[in-house]
Amino acid sequence: MTTDFVTNEEIVQEARKRLGQGPWDYLVGASESETTMRRNRLAFDRIAFRPRVLVDVSKTDTSTSFMGHDMRIPVLLAPVGSLQVFIPEGGAAAAKAAGEFGVVHVVSSVTEPSLEETMAVTDSPKIFQLYIHGDWDWTKEMIDRAKNAGYQGLCITTDTANYSRRERPLLTRWTPFSQRTPRNPVWAASVTWESIDRIKEYADLPFMLKGIATASDAALAVEHGVDVIWVSNHGGRQLDHGLGTMEMLPEIVDAAGGKAEIVVDGGVQRGSDVLKAVAMGAKSVSIGKLQGWGLAANGTAGLVRVLEILQEEIKVAMGLMGVTSMDQLSPSYICKAEATTQPHEMSAWVNMPGGRIT
Repeated sequence: MTTDFVTNEEIVQEARKRLGQGPWDYLVGASESETTMRRNRLAFDRIAFRPRVLVDVSKTDTSTSFMGHDMRIPVLLAPVGSLQVFIPEGGAAAAKAAGEFGVVHVVSSVTEPSLEETMAVTDSPKIFQLYIHGDWDWTKEMIDRAKNAGYQGLCITTDTANYSRRERPLLTRWTPFSQRTPRNPVWAASVTWESIDRIKEYADLPFMLKGIATASDAALAVEHGVDVIWVSNHGGRQLDHGLGTMEMLPEIVDAAGGKAEIVVDGGVQRGSDVLKAVAMGAKSVSIGKLQGWGLAANGTAGLVRVLEILQEEIKVAMGLMGVTSMDQLSPSYICKAEATTQPHEMSAWVNMPGGRIT
């Protein structure tokens, strides 16, 4: 078993060996033509650095704070559903990795084990992500469970009014665990800003909205007192033919006006991606696919190694850019550029042994 991974490309290779076709398709695929997913990666590939030289970078600090919590790097673990298909420990393994390395884990409401069991594996800070799959009484019960378990924030995902057509698993007839239990779709489809106000007031926790894709909705989020605006298109897994999240980010940062912290996900694969996002105004990025690959490759240790490699890449890039801390990054360190590879979920990894894997 490979345990001394030197790049995240190696981790992806190991994950592919260990995963069956159904779980692999669920992890790497997206909706319909996968155009949105490719645009996520292309948006990162179209950003170049403008480094400064002759700066003392003998000491660099990769850390940040997020919602009052210290993090070793500005990377959250995204709320990935059905983590148990990548490793039997599921969300508990991801929670252990987040605690061991020193980042915040946003725990999905549709992964196993239970939210209480996941919380209990480590006392590191966790935020609970909730899909609205029931009426108000059901919603209150879920919030109460999260608060009683000790979660330190609540995240509502907003871009799931309908479950999308994800054709890779459809073609192999593989159904994610979260879709194996029939649910009434009316609840998710009925969530409005008024619903968000009600949930936010009842929860009385630091509050995140995930799935914001326009300046208009970012401005509304600020009006409704949201603490964190999460720029996301669900990794291209919901609405196809959308913009890449890094294309959305500048207008959303402007609309938020510093009144909410900003998270962005979608296509994050390297430390340089993290720095690009922070330079454009994000407080943190979030990783989903990388999280799943790390867990599939070697469980908690595999995911910790993913984060270690990201930190190594961040530190190297910071030194070469002439910055020593995250708060020094700004739009002056980046510019638009032409991509050099075709957009693909793995287009950041041109050294992948044997080419891209499917």
